[in-house]
Amino acid sequence: MEDIQTVHKQEGTNAVKSTFQIIVFRLEEEEYALSIDQIKEVVITPSIARIPLTQSYIKGVGNIRGNVLAIMDLADKFGISTEKDITNGTHKYTLVVASDEYKMGILVKDVPQTLRVTKDDIDESPAIVQSATLESNYIKGIIKSGNRMIVLIDIFKVISKEEQNLLARTTDKL
Repeated sequence: MEDIQTVHKQEGTNAVKSTFQIIVFRLEEEEYALSIDQIKEVVITPSIARIPLTQSYIKGVGNIRGNVLAIMDLADKFGISTEKDITNGTHKYTLVVASDEYKMGILVKDVPQTLRVTKDDIDESPAIVQSATLESNYIKGIIKSGNRMIVLIDIFKVISKEEQNLLARTTDKL
């Protein structure tokens, strides 16, 4: 994650605080975020062609600007999607992941927001975060922004190496 250096004036002195931008989106009732450098672009969700015998959270493939991308539903991957979401196709936008190794998009319902945060805004210590992500370590922490609690995730750790290889093979052949 590249940090952007920002100067904040605090009581007449200059203090340098490291800030970075995140993209915030909703999965069900919770807010999640990715570092902005993990996302290439946000597009309107294309038509999705289903691929047989894939994991349920891989909804199929879509054509975005001539590139075939695997389309993933993170709510389904995390086990928090409702039957209503699965059947009515309410995902209007796709976050295109910035990866040289595979081509993937993430379904989201609403236009995501960008937010600038500092390292101080991220709580990496909650025991629930540590124990919940012991195997995969994809939750980077909880961001506190006003009354909001946002789960910061690393998209490259959400997907196992095996899944990354499968995605690369699937989208390279199409």
